[in-house]
Amino acid sequence: MPEISTKPYLLRAIYEWCTDNGFTPYLAVAVDNRTRVPKEFVKNGEIVLNISFSATSSLKMENDFISFHARFGGVSREIVVPIENVAAIYARENGQGMAFEVGKASSPDDTESLSEPGGENEPSKPPSDYASGLTAVPESRKDVNADSSTDQPPEPPKKGPRPTLTRIK
Repeated sequence: MPEISTKPYLLRAIYEWCTDNGFTPYLAVAVDNRTRVPKEFVKNGEIVLNISFSATSSLKMENDFISFHARFGGVSREIVVPIENVAAIYARENGQGMAFEVGKASSPDDTESLSEPGGENEPSKPPSDYASGLTAVPESRKDVNADSSTDQPPEPPKKGPRPTLTRIK
């Protein structure tokens, strides 16, 4: 019997850790022809998805696929991501999470940058250093002990201006 990958279990654990701590879990995904996402939100063959409870409906994190419904530009879309295509899962607020090795995209046509984002589920751009606090975990790696080299923990992302509320009568 082939050994089951640890990746889906780690994804579910980081997701649960994010929600337990009040963080917003984001998935960084390499897009190819098996990935069902709105192509107009793909940039450089990648998409970052907010998978929080409030941003998704019917979220299923299975051993082979992650699937859910989310709104993009006000339109509900079905999202299906193969586990192999998940590059990282992390908390938006502090960048903590885990990165994974991802193979090359299967189809170059599906990895082009198409248009500017603007949907409700489209997250703010991840901090440019979000991956600096993440360690890639090779799929075939047997040694699960993390290498704690001299890397410093990532600096939390800078906060933008305070949100404002406009009262409509």
